[in-house]
Amino acid sequence: MSSLLPAEAESHVAEETGGDVRVLPLDDDDAAQLISCLSADNARSTLAALHDDPATASELADIVETSLQKVRHHLDNLREADLVRVIGTRYSVKGREMTVYAPTRDSLVVCVGTDDDVRRVDQSLQ
Repeated sequence: MSSLLPAEAESHVAEETGGDVRVLPLDDDDAAQLISCLSADNARSTLAALHDDPATASELADIVETSLQKVRHHLDNLREADLVRVIGTRYSVKGREMTVYAPTRDSLVVCVGTDDDVRRVDQSLQ
């Protein structure tokens, strides 16, 4: 029996972000948030899995072999650090809407040094 709801198709797709390089000084609040959220093994594994393929939280829990609650926690932190974004929704077999996540398109460099050092790195990457 076919389903009325699409299981694989994304029904709401967010706009693509640019491929810019973000450069953060080490003492920046965003860099601190980034380092904090990547300190957990499961967060790094979740982000790495998303670089392979976009996925839902439940798919990521299976891939990373951890609980759905932990994956959701890490996804929230990764989104706050602008490392992960929502790209759409899918529907489960039971018809439940599931959010699909993917990594942001930005490359990221965290620099140690003065503001001048950070500007030099930023300009060299452009």
